[in-house]
Amino acid sequence: MTHELRNIFESFALAQKQGIKTVLATVVDLDGSSYRKPGVRMLIWENGYMLGAVSGGCVEKEILKQSGSVFTTGTAKVITYDGRYRLGCEGIIYILMEPFKPAPESIKSFNEILTTRIPFEVVSSYEKEAGESTSFGSIIKYNNGSLIPFLGEKNKEAGSLNSFVQEMAPCNRLLIIGAEHDAVALCKQACFSGWEVSIICSISNPKTTNDFPGAKEVLALQAESLANLEMDNQTAVVLMSHNYATDLKNLLAIKEKQPIYIGILGARKRKEKLLDEFLIFYPEVEEAFLDKIHGPAGLDVGAITPQEIAISIIAEIMAVIRKKEDALSSKTTHPVLLS
Repeated sequence: MTHELRNIFESFALAQKQGIKTVLATVVDLDGSSYRKPGVRMLIWENGYMLGAVSGGCVEKEILKQSGSVFTTGTAKVITYDGRYRLGCEGIIYILMEPFKPAPESIKSFNEILTTRIPFEVVSSYEKEAGESTSFGSIIKYNNGSLIPFLGEKNKEAGSLNSFVQEMAPCNRLLIIGAEHDAVALCKQACFSGWEVSIICSISNPKTTNDFPGAKEVLALQAESLANLEMDNQTAVVLMSHNYATDLKNLLAIKEKQPIYIGILGARKRKEKLLDEFLIFYPEVEEAFLDKIHGPAGLDVGAITPQEIAISIIAEIMAVIRKKEDALSSKTTHPVLLS
């Protein structure tokens, strides 16, 4: 969700440069079931361009039509859709539509949130019925009370309005330690999913972001320097240097870190040998660290090509993040050739 909001802020910046107004649509409530859940958003430009989606594609045209009054009056409103008749779903969705014009200092603060990777909340005030009000609207809350309003200034007193509170974690981050062709495929798949990707290559064979489209950064580092990298509980690490000794050194370098996931390519026996040697060098390792290691990396989807393997790895990381134990009970044995 955080990466979707990041994309919305970026899209707003582009629209602002062109002098185009924008309206934000957010699903804030739901009776029954729907294709997507509360918290999904889309940004509408006054020229008709739309970024994001709040349904499977059935509602968006109507939202574009309904945005006209918000562009004209500058007043937020709630619209409702009975999905039982319109969408083929089993519920009624409530959509808050509000002018989106964060002030420059708000944009700066939001970018700092993304950079420092701190959690935050998005709080939307609304009524659970169709109508408009100057009290409707959304703000970001962070750092124990700091606020970022979506409309340049704080909305008028919400009073007894409903509040939809959405907890937002930092963007998922993938640290790929290795820079061969299969790392490019994994980088592309992660970037497509909205993740922040960092590539670690060797000093003897440096690469650039031109070699890894979408990557946030490409760093040429010795194994020892990995200990200086930030790895929070929204960070996944994949060791894919294609060299056993290098993977072992890299694993030892991050032994004090606590990423949410550590993936190792290759056969199961290779992982077991790697961990046996790791324990010889660092017998006092905490069990929590070992629990984060997955090998062979990826779910068992019969992956063969680098692209398919990338999908299987992303799927396994998502299963770990979302705590889908059933999905994790099956492990891949895809044929990755490693030296």
